[in-house]
Amino acid sequence: MSKTIVESAYGKLQGEQIGGVFTWKGIPYAKPPAGDLRFCAPELPESWEGIRDATSFSPVAPQSQREIMEFFGNDISNMSEDCLYLNVWSPGADDKKRPVMVWIHGGAFVSGSGSSSWYDGTSFAAEGDVVVVTINYRLGILGFLHLGELGGGEYATSGNCGIQDQVAALQWVQENIASFGGDPNNVTIFGESAGAMSIGVLLGFPSAQGLFHKAILQSGAAANVHSSEKATKIAGHILETLQVEPTNLSKLAELPVEQLIQAADLVPPMSLGPVIDGISLPKHPEDAIAEGSAKDITILIGTNKDEYNIFSAFDPEWKNADESKVTKIFEKTFGPMVQLISTYLGGNKPLSQELYNKLLTMSVFTYPAQKLSELQVKQGASVWMYRFDWETPVFGGVLKSTHALEIPFVFNTLNTPNTENFTGSSPDRQLVAGQMHQAWINFAHKSNPNTENLPEWQQYNLNERSTMIFNIESSVENDPNSKERIIWEQAAMMMKS
Repeated sequence: MSKTIVESAYGKLQGEQIGGVFTWKGIPYAKPPAGDLRFCAPELPESWEGIRDATSFSPVAPQSQREIMEFFGNDISNMSEDCLYLNVWSPGADDKKRPVMVWIHGGAFVSGSGSSSWYDGTSFAAEGDVVVVTINYRLGILGFLHLGELGGGEYATSGNCGIQDQVAALQWVQENIASFGGDPNNVTIFGESAGAMSIGVLLGFPSAQGLFHKAILQSGAAANVHSSEKATKIAGHILETLQVEPTNLSKLAELPVEQLIQAADLVPPMSLGPVIDGISLPKHPEDAIAEGSAKDITILIGTNKDEYNIFSAFDPEWKNADESKVTKIFEKTFGPMVQLISTYLGGNKPLSQELYNKLLTMSVFTYPAQKLSELQVKQGASVWMYRFDWETPVFGGVLKSTHALEIPFVFNTLNTPNTENFTGSSPDRQLVAGQMHQAWINFAHKSNPNTENLPEWQQYNLNERSTMIFNIESSVENDPNSKERIIWEQAAMMMKS
């Protein structure tokens, strides 16, 4: 049999070889989740006769066009509800049992795909002797509309279809990856933003237990889930927009997908995401992790120094905002905490966009990552913490070390088309990429990210809080966000009391 033809559990796949790396694209891991299967848990794919072509990517999950995602290299020119496919990069379809890395993409649970050029697994396979898998999963209304309280048992887990898709992809990996040269007993899941937030959920998701052994969370943790009550309210608003009665939910299977997405676009950002539905996700993942659901999982977790800059930099609300407008923005976001913020975190200086970015970076990204790390350390699990500090010079340097900037460094895809629009073109980029890429490879191989080209990186503990700072000259710092962390904890406690 040709080196590019692999026998999967469902039939033969014809991939391609480019240089020393083999790829198989558009592999189905579940049935098309359309028609009567909309809002249902994924079902096993159909088998096929003959040899299936696996040399081109599948359609991406239905989603709206978003400027920021295009900036991140997201291509939605080919979309379909028939989107549950994955892609594999490998040094060879042999019996070598290499580490497997499964990438879960970000995009606020409403955008993105596993086929973005930024997520090309070639370098991991060629430089790291790793098998890489990237996946699509259902997004937005199709992946996270919680109808369980409104529609009963038939829709009990509809709010977590997207997470269940991820589990189905991980089950496919367990069943098939050995045929692609991978080791099903050494699987690292890694993801960024909503992908990392998904991993935070998977750490406490009962059906995901045993399907992976390590996890890398980039700019996301286990904090982003909705209560059943909140998710039901969001679903109610969307049903109202669609003019669908809760007593007639079967009508949802007949509506054009474009109509569903337009209705979902009217709810606030991050309204659609994983749900504590009591069945597929019985409790908050942080509570499950605190009880030991992921105590055997080694974790590498981190954030970017200036995560939130990209979100406010292009927000028209901030353009020429005077003092009263700035105060209104703070009040809208932080409510009664504004006085505390001004006193404790702002040092009684005027409220500013810079302070706003710092606070949102801390509350949405850094603090949840530290909390997850603390929960894991208390369970005796191995945790490694990093922060990405390299700053992009584009747009006059206003973005600094912003959200998603580390992705082409991790994948070593800096030469991908359009990446320079985000990173600039300075040659020092490759130095940082080499360090991060190798650390991720070493973690996949040995559960330890230390490399020859980095200072000694200690495991995270609650005393030193040792953190690798990735930059042109990377360094290790103990508790680098100590001031903000302590003040944020105090402010949160004061808010509760």
